[in-house]
Amino acid sequence: MPDIIRLLPDFLANQIAAGEVVQRPASVVKELLENAIDAKATNVQLIVKEAGKQLLQVVDNGVGMSETDARMCFERHATSKISTTDDLFRIRTMGFRGEAMASIGAVAQVELKTKPKGVDTGTKLVVEGSAIVLQEPVVTPEGTSVAVKNLFYNVPARRNFLKSNAVEMRHILEEFQRVALAYPEVSFSLHHNDMEVFNLPAGKLSQRIVSIFGSNYKEQMAYCEEDTTFLVVRGYVGKPEFAKKTRGEQFFFVNNRFVKSGYLNHAVMTAFEGLLPKENHPFYVLFIELEPEKIDINVHPTKTEIKFEDEKTVYAIVHAAVKKALGAYNIAPSLDFEQDVNFAPLQPIRVQGNYNNEFDPDSKPRSSGGSNSFPGFTPPVSSRRATSKGWEQLYEPLREQPKPENGTTTSASSGMGLLDDAFAASDIPAASSNKAIQIHQKYLLVQVKSGVMIIDQQAAQERILYEKYVASLQKKAGASQALLFPQTLQLSPTDAVLVHELAAEFKDMGFLFEDFGGNTIILNAIPADVHAANEKELLEELIEQYKNNSTTLKLDKRENLARAMAKRLASRSLARMSDLEMNSLVDKLFACQVPNYTPGGQKTLVIMELSQLHELFLKG
Repeated sequence: MPDIIRLLPDFLANQIAAGEVVQRPASVVKELLENAIDAKATNVQLIVKEAGKQLLQVVDNGVGMSETDARMCFERHATSKISTTDDLFRIRTMGFRGEAMASIGAVAQVELKTKPKGVDTGTKLVVEGSAIVLQEPVVTPEGTSVAVKNLFYNVPARRNFLKSNAVEMRHILEEFQRVALAYPEVSFSLHHNDMEVFNLPAGKLSQRIVSIFGSNYKEQMAYCEEDTTFLVVRGYVGKPEFAKKTRGEQFFFVNNRFVKSGYLNHAVMTAFEGLLPKENHPFYVLFIELEPEKIDINVHPTKTEIKFEDEKTVYAIVHAAVKKALGAYNIAPSLDFEQDVNFAPLQPIRVQGNYNNEFDPDSKPRSSGGSNSFPGFTPPVSSRRATSKGWEQLYEPLREQPKPENGTTTSASSGMGLLDDAFAASDIPAASSNKAIQIHQKYLLVQVKSGVMIIDQQAAQERILYEKYVASLQKKAGASQALLFPQTLQLSPTDAVLVHELAAEFKDMGFLFEDFGGNTIILNAIPADVHAANEKELLEELIEQYKNNSTTLKLDKRENLARAMAKRLASRSLARMSDLEMNSLVDKLFACQVPNYTPGGQKTLVIMELSQLHELFLKG
């Protein structure tokens, strides 16, 4: 039998390795920036063209490389940082020259210029598809410049799988921000298509945070620090009132390396317990420093996931550090032992609804007449019996199910075949056949033949709005209402890229805005059916919800935007409704294609059958 196992050629082995290391332009940015940091650079420039598909160039003023090292850095498994097995467990650097350069050189055209200090001339190398096509002396400043051109030029399948320029640029910005946050003592700049996106001078961590995310972050940062013999925690956490609906600005760095850890995030979130609104997430930038041998950084190819030797101790210290920071800035609630509760003024009782409370100074006086108007008076039994007729009249419409004149059962349009099997057609309320009752401005009760239907008001609104905006996006005909006073929005660079990426979809939905330069837009119009109030906040919430959906779901742009818009508007819809509004909501819900679930899978309604209600009264 002939031998069939053979060694792969170097160029093919490099392309296979590049599949893990170089997934998209942002992967190249990460590796090159980390190499510049390890070269002890104090100034790093990132130049991008066409979201990295045409050019990615990193220029640093680091130590540079000799002619031999410049050649060796493109060889596989070549490094200056590791010589023994023990060195693997003592790595404190980000990356090392040669770790990823071979993979990058296998799938792009790379031009390297480098010169160490104290040398007259530097070295220039041109690499294409793992082959060195040019090596010559060159006059160049001290440091290193790596220009990666035409990424995936020799792997067209990989290039075709790249996303739009806006999406790829957003990933590049994320990688740039992570490295820039980790090293505030290094100055960074970023240019995209000859336009300056970032210019970050060297400074303190707080200054770097404000430079990246905006001046409004000055007010929300609380310093966090905990120094123990096991590890050190330092950084900033955001105040609860500035929390957002997404986890966008949340950063953990372990030994200055960005990591993703749901375990550590849980430690922070539990420290905020009781301080955050539901489904809100705080901002934080936290650095954890501990001995390298106590962690394993090789859990994930990109080294963004790590394992700790003693996870419980790390969890407890991080939790305590954040809790301490919140307490130090009087953010966490505390007991006031100086107040005498025995002489605390009594607060008037607030009663919802139209009922006038005599003890409420804001309430209007009742009309005079009879002893029943006196606040402490209890009417006699006969009087109470008489007034009970009013309650009977209130529930009179629910006593009988009105029958359609033609003797047939009325059904809702379009989507009834998609209801759960448990919901019979007879359980679908006819249009305006029964009067709905609102409970705590959250739920609607509607009588059906088999019992009582309970509708979640917010979930129902979300389903109705979602299908409405999906139709608008498909037809590209969203109506707009012009704002009397246009709103100016200052966005973060990442959000600005996202907004421009979704410009066409925003327009189809009814949002009209124009670019004002410097990551600023002017909002001129909003969808016609949206209540004109807090327009700026609405668009910000929509962007946050869109990003939140992107982190948990794989959706196309239109589907994601429709879901985000429906969820944000529905969250604002908890209010007292008139009978007409309640019946209209029920009718619109059952005109949906999938009336019984939100786009995210949450139930919009449940039915309690008469037998279930009967059992509730038999128990006990």
